[in-house]
Amino acid sequence: MPLSDTLTRPLTTVDWDDAAQVEQATRLLLTTLAADRDALDQALDAALRDPHLRTLCEHYDILDKIVLHDDPTGFRVRLHLFLPGHYDRPHNHRWTYSALLLAGSYTHTLYGTDDGFDETTDVGKLTARMVRTESTGSSYTLHHTMVHAAVAEPYTVSLIVRGPAVKDRFLVTDRESGQVWWQHGAAQETPEQAAAKRMDPDQITATIAKLRELTVI
Repeated sequence: MPLSDTLTRPLTTVDWDDAAQVEQATRLLLTTLAADRDALDQALDAALRDPHLRTLCEHYDILDKIVLHDDPTGFRVRLHLFLPGHYDRPHNHRWTYSALLLAGSYTHTLYGTDDGFDETTDVGKLTARMVRTESTGSSYTLHHTMVHAAVAEPYTVSLIVRGPAVKDRFLVTDRESGQVWWQHGAAQETPEQAAAKRMDPDQITATIAKLRELTVI
């Protein structure tokens, strides 16, 4: 069953540039789904059966993303499953988002805003401004201008509400290799790039099965 309109409607009028407002507005949806695992299970099943939502679900080397809701106003609700091998990649985002951890934990490092954060950035010189542990039940809201990194324990699960995109691209860095590269939104991707990360129904089914094994649903 798709997400309740009661949960999603209040988010259609949010000022996504105001992190405090986003934190308050997303709290009901995140805490409701965290508490009602049957509703979350139904939303995952609906995502598997919905052709549009299936095209938005993505698999990366360190992360699976299942989209539970894609709103016409631009925000999305997603469930993230962090995979083994997750490591330190300081980055910013194309959108402001709120998160709530359903299982596991990660070390969350904030480096400050993205002023001067570009392809010339020396990753080795990034300075941590805050380091904290996000554990099961933790929640937070991050403005799109913040540079951060999350090093997750294997099979950590988080629920995300991300606002409309306000940038065409975001910057990713790799602390181990020193590499820095831009990643673009779907509108700038080639069909081949989009297809390479899109999850097929079998992959989505396998991810949902893993969530059941983790007793997230």
